[in-house]
Amino acid sequence: MSKLSRRRFLQDSALLLAAASAPSTLLGAPGRGRRVGPHDKIQIAVIGLNGRGMNHVSAYAGMDDVVITALCDADSATFGRALEEISKKGKPAPKTYQDIRVMLDEADIDAVSIATTNHWHSLASIWAMQAGKDVYVEKPSSHNIFEGRQMVNAARKYRRICQVGTQSRSNRGMQEAIAFIHAGGIGKVKLARGLCYKRRPSIGRVLTPQAVPETVDYNLWLGPAPKKQPLREKFHYDWHWFWDYGNGDLGNQGSHEMDKARWGLQKSTLPRSAVSIGGRFGYRDNGETPNTIVTFYDYGDCELVFEVRGLPTEPLQGAGVGNIWYGEDGIVVAPSYDRGVAYDKDGKVTQEFSGGGDHYRNFVDAIRSRKVSDLNCDVEEGHLSAALCHMANISHRLGDQVPLSAITAPTLSDDAEGTVERMREHLANAGVNAANWSYSLGAELKLDPASEQFIGNDRANALAHGFYREPFVVREKV
Repeated sequence: MSKLSRRRFLQDSALLLAAASAPSTLLGAPGRGRRVGPHDKIQIAVIGLNGRGMNHVSAYAGMDDVVITALCDADSATFGRALEEISKKGKPAPKTYQDIRVMLDEADIDAVSIATTNHWHSLASIWAMQAGKDVYVEKPSSHNIFEGRQMVNAARKYRRICQVGTQSRSNRGMQEAIAFIHAGGIGKVKLARGLCYKRRPSIGRVLTPQAVPETVDYNLWLGPAPKKQPLREKFHYDWHWFWDYGNGDLGNQGSHEMDKARWGLQKSTLPRSAVSIGGRFGYRDNGETPNTIVTFYDYGDCELVFEVRGLPTEPLQGAGVGNIWYGEDGIVVAPSYDRGVAYDKDGKVTQEFSGGGDHYRNFVDAIRSRKVSDLNCDVEEGHLSAALCHMANISHRLGDQVPLSAITAPTLSDDAEGTVERMREHLANAGVNAANWSYSLGAELKLDPASEQFIGNDRANALAHGFYREPFVVREKV
């Protein structure tokens, strides 16, 4: 991919020339110079077919104005199930590819829909946009802060539609709840809380590297990641709990709630500081990421607090995986992706919001309109929310190990003491003996929101940039 074919060079050059002369209110036409007419079918490739990828396949195969013309996955064992789903919907069988580079050179596609491992999200998106394709990419949009910003830069430079898969943004219930908050329905909001109380059992423990499935092209699966054998029992999915490929539950389930928390606060930059406390408690396995972590973000005029709990726990004010916004005149609780409940200061329900939506449809409609403003979660929104998750993980990774019995709350947050006390009680109720465990007292990170660089912390900036294996590199210039 580091060397473009002559055909790619000529096609992309022509695309850029066309984009330069297009009206500023619209993006360039989709595909390599192909303009999709009102009656033309949009040609989509789905990249990554395990887990969420099959949801992508089912969604697009069910649309009358879309055809899936290519499937791509480093594991060839995934193709059969996807092809069967497409056939059930009465659609023609697409071509299959293991190498995204070959697919982008050969396949006749207008857009790609990405559901790969986290560490491939940004690179696959950038390569696709450089090839003139529009992009739908699963959350978190990036594996680190640097490449998230590079995705935004690529979308703007190549004039691409790029949607991030935080589908709550397309649900009517959430849209109405957030609009109610923004309109002052609970007064000035001083605190947003994101919750990811989701049971995660141990992934087990192996002492030696495990074999890669024979159907997997492991070099392609690794892509940007270091070349080493997997140290986990389950090859697929459990990559979420390793730093080389995933971002823990902060970047997995938690990225939805992080996005909604920031959305409700109306913040279009990163905060000026963040600090985390947490660890991996209750079992000792091969997982690297914390299963319990609390992060405090300071925006100056308000706070965002995010809590992850992977051990059994009760909901907080009706929300387990969800959000709470605290205003001067009441609160709004969102216990799901598509529902919100407003309460006054006396705890009386004042309004309820509910209703779903179709995030994939929103993406397809924006491809046709060529208007970034039509997207419910443009790539810049996705980048900022993912970057909040990365900040929390960086603080955790740079923290000092402290006995859990001595856990203390950070001093930078008015909410910290109560939140940490609830965390302490939760761990005790889950059977975690504080005398036998330690936690990471995270580094307090100061950030320049304009440059998205940490102030006076080279180690944090290195983690924010990430590490890449040639030729799978997110370049400094896109």
